[in-house]
Amino acid sequence: MSTLHVGLRVADPDRAVAFYTAVGYEVVGRVPESPAGQLTMLELPDDEFVSVELVFDPAEAGRHRGTGLDHLVVQVDSMDATVADLRAKGLDVADPGSPDGSADFLTSWITDPDGNRIELVQWPPGHPDGLTAADWS
Repeated sequence: MSTLHVGLRVADPDRAVAFYTAVGYEVVGRVPESPAGQLTMLELPDDEFVSVELVFDPAEAGRHRGTGLDHLVVQVDSMDATVADLRAKGLDVADPGSPDGSADFLTSWITDPDGNRIELVQWPPGHPDGLTAADWS
């Protein structure tokens, strides 16, 4: 298992992108609509993979300031084995699903005792160990 990236809630995606690009991050890709909202993937020039995901939920616009962790993303080698292990340890694990409908790209979610969400990701065979610009080409 390894940490992939951190998802940060933002109140204004344009303002957040302007800030992070001023810091030196580059926009690698965007997901305009997802169950979590609008996603913007960022990496620093020397990063091999995406390290920050900005998460903006239009349904929440104006209701909160956007600050805080949205989720932590952890790569797993085998979703089936990981889910079985975590459930055997008494953790509540969401049933895995596939963002692209394939059988080998899987995600699931767990929540820590303080309500922080952790996304578990199993990449398809041959995928790099993180998000890259190729995921949006």
